[in-house]
Amino acid sequence: MAALGAPLRTLRALLRELRHAAGRSYRDSPAYRHVLAAFRAHRVRAEKLCRAQQELHFQAATYLCLLRSVREHEALHREYHGKGERSAQEVAGLVGFRLPQQPGGKG
Repeated sequence: MAALGAPLRTLRALLRELRHAAGRSYRDSPAYRHVLAAFRAHRVRAEKLCRAQQELHFQAATYLCLLRSVREHEALHREYHGKGERSAQEVAGLVGFRLPQQPGGKG
């Protein structure tokens, strides 16, 4: 995993991925409320080193990586997964050929 960026940037990216996963009603999901509550509870209020906030940021970045990877995997799977057996006409069209026409208008 790359270096951690700003916590606010991670939070926004995490909420964006939750929106992709849950759709329009992502703000009603328990995951959305939990993420916001955790970030609010662990924010730094003074110039001090806060180990809990860094641990939360690392966990959030890891979860963000997971959500992003799952979404991209599903997109690749939809694009390249086989669609079952195709007819001879469809296969010929994929490679740029046309099947010969049968006499009498069939085919």
